Amino acid sequence: MSQPVSRYLHPFDVAHHPSLEPEVKRAILASWASDRNAVESQPGTRKPPELGKPVGIDDIFDAMKSLDEHNRPTRSQ
Repeated sequence: MSQPVSRYLHPFDVAHHPSLEPEVKRAILASWASDRNAVESQPGTRKPPELGKPVGIDDIFDAMKSLDEHNRPTRSQ
């Protein structure tokens, strides 16, 4: 998988992308959350080289949660 930050600037850009499958979105977000681009001594943020400021890990997790909410089946009464 290519660097997710090369195409997306924020986790919700991934979560709301209309043509990506949910599994692909999760893989991108999980990759983004990895320690590969961790800000030293600040585990709550990630700073990919292409971004001007760190992305909060909470933003990444919120984007992942939004995938769950969006793909949750509705109950028929």
